[in-house]
Amino acid sequence: MRKVQRRTLMVLSAAQIVGGVGVAVGLALSSVVVDELSGSTVISGFAGTATVLGAALLALPTARASASGGRRAGLSLAYVAALTGCAISVLAISLGSWPLLLGGLVLVGGGSAGGLAARYSATDLAPKERSARHLSLVVWATTIGSVAGPNLAEPTDRIGMELGMAEKAGPFAFAALAFALALVVVVGFLRPDPLKLAREADGARAPEQGRTRTIRSAWQTLRTTPMARRALVMIAVSHTAMVSIMSMTPVKLHHDGSNLDVIGIVISLHIAGMYVMSPVVGWLADKAGKLPVLVLGSALLLSASALAGTAGHRVGQVTAALILLGLGWSCGLVAGSALVTESVPIERRPAVQGLSDLLMNVCGATGTIIAGAIVGLLGYGVLGLVVGVMVALCGLWLTAIWRRTL
Repeated sequence: MRKVQRRTLMVLSAAQIVGGVGVAVGLALSSVVVDELSGSTVISGFAGTATVLGAALLALPTARASASGGRRAGLSLAYVAALTGCAISVLAISLGSWPLLLGGLVLVGGGSAGGLAARYSATDLAPKERSARHLSLVVWATTIGSVAGPNLAEPTDRIGMELGMAEKAGPFAFAALAFALALVVVVGFLRPDPLKLAREADGARAPEQGRTRTIRSAWQTLRTTPMARRALVMIAVSHTAMVSIMSMTPVKLHHDGSNLDVIGIVISLHIAGMYVMSPVVGWLADKAGKLPVLVLGSALLLSASALAGTAGHRVGQVTAALILLGLGWSCGLVAGSALVTESVPIERRPAVQGLSDLLMNVCGATGTIIAGAIVGLLGYGVLGLVVGVMVALCGLWLTAIWRRTL
């Protein structure tokens, strides 16, 4: 079983690397292309929302496919959707249609849905005492694609135009190839299927599926599993806090007079905070416990909110805030996801995991919209205050729960 798990982690990490490239390339250019095609900065903001919404919408179909056909089926569905979305995006850019491009970006969100599902796939065969570490290794693999992807946008655009594509269509064509490669990796090498093998070892059978059954099964499980419910809340809060501040930081820095190079460095350090330390977070969650790491995550997010809200025009302080924001998010995602997984029966895991990703992305999309309104009306400092209050309340609640378990 250990040999199979090592192979599973290698395959999932490889899929995360190439899939992460596809996601990052799309994110790097989507808002710019929508802005150019629509002529509206307001409409360009919907590019990011479309991708996050797509990840939310595809979370449950991915979970259903995993529950009935194994992890290979679920991940394949997600990557096929992303590949299709990239193809539609290339067509939309060629036609000059921003509404069609937004529709394509919704399907591109399948890449993010696949990446999130992959982290859960890493826990199917993991020993309970190492589940967070195994999950965190797959999360860490995302770092490579996330860093490399944006840097490939310009050369792939140039190659695309040399091949006769419309300007800025090349990166989306390259992203389609990345998702196709991720699909090949999953279909060809994720054998035996980790979820099917785990069920066989546990003597569990695949549950009956269907949209209504999946949602009902997940809610029923959460109602009777308080620890999974608490972990899901922290995952949603961590993600909402992270995307709310992160999404408005480039705008804040731009208004303060920072150039694109400075903004790029700040966001790159934030991404490093999100992913680079995830194996350490996973190790700590397995050694010290998931609840203490969730409390640590809330403390880091609170510190990030305070630093961001009081930064003024100090770029260094904003940078420190974004690094802490990434670290807090990593604690919430890794420890929370591991706690969700270990708290529910194996036959119910895909449904609960899918609902977790759905709520996480819905909260993220809502957070970006509300954050934009807060910054537009009241300023970036008020956003830090609002996020800080939300995180503080969640942190106090988790701390009380943790103390009761001691």
